[in-house]
Amino acid sequence: MAPEIAKITGETVRADFNSINAVLHYARAAHFLGLWESERILIGKYFPDCGARLLEAGCGAGRVTAGLWHMGYRHITGFDFAEELLDQARNLATEQGIAGLKFLHADATRLGDCHIINDSAFDGALFLFNGLMQIPGRENRQTALRGLHRACQTGAHLIFTTHDRNDDPVERAKWQREAEAWACGEQAPRLLEFGDRYFAHEHGQTFMHLPDRAEILADLAATSWTHVEDTMRREVASESRAVRDFSDECRFWVAIKI
Repeated sequence: MAPEIAKITGETVRADFNSINAVLHYARAAHFLGLWESERILIGKYFPDCGARLLEAGCGAGRVTAGLWHMGYRHITGFDFAEELLDQARNLATEQGIAGLKFLHADATRLGDCHIINDSAFDGALFLFNGLMQIPGRENRQTALRGLHRACQTGAHLIFTTHDRNDDPVERAKWQREAEAWACGEQAPRLLEFGDRYFAHEHGQTFMHLPDRAEILADLAATSWTHVEDTMRREVASESRAVRDFSDECRFWVAIKI
């Protein structure tokens, strides 16, 4: 009998992010790419007070965290579960003369274990570059959303991004074929749910869940977040070629804790 193929877990994703190729990829983006124009626009819109206490989930090598500091925000806590990326974030802050940032080693699905992240401590939260969608398992993604909800005070906004498997006609055709494979039990054996992808590229291996809009609306409702708006990146700003090379089209989501 052939051995059972192991499903993708959070530890799979953590190891992929800690790999040397992934670390170099995200460190280069942190040093040379910085915030996207669309990110700047939405951050400025929903966090107009630079004195706001912001929590960045999945801060990685510090691309967004450093960008927030350069926008004038001074009370920022970033966390990630990949130790190698956190080392890069701390190095970036040192090289750029950035002081006062907090970088924590924490898992978005286990924020209750990180006692520094207190309930209702933050005025807003971010989970950018599809970080939420790189958590395997819908229940785990909802756990992360609940943890961020607890960490924020009433009136706080959450900004995050996802892909949208229904946005592009070519993608829709691919996902129709994928749905047929799942219906027949012929999907890739390591995947957990319809919408999952696990693929190899020049920077290593990447797990990504690609939802549709209805799924995210349901997840927000299930985790006590109130939907404010969602829009494709191209509708927010025309990004540079460097940004488009770094990241495919994505959907921005904004929610509020009421």
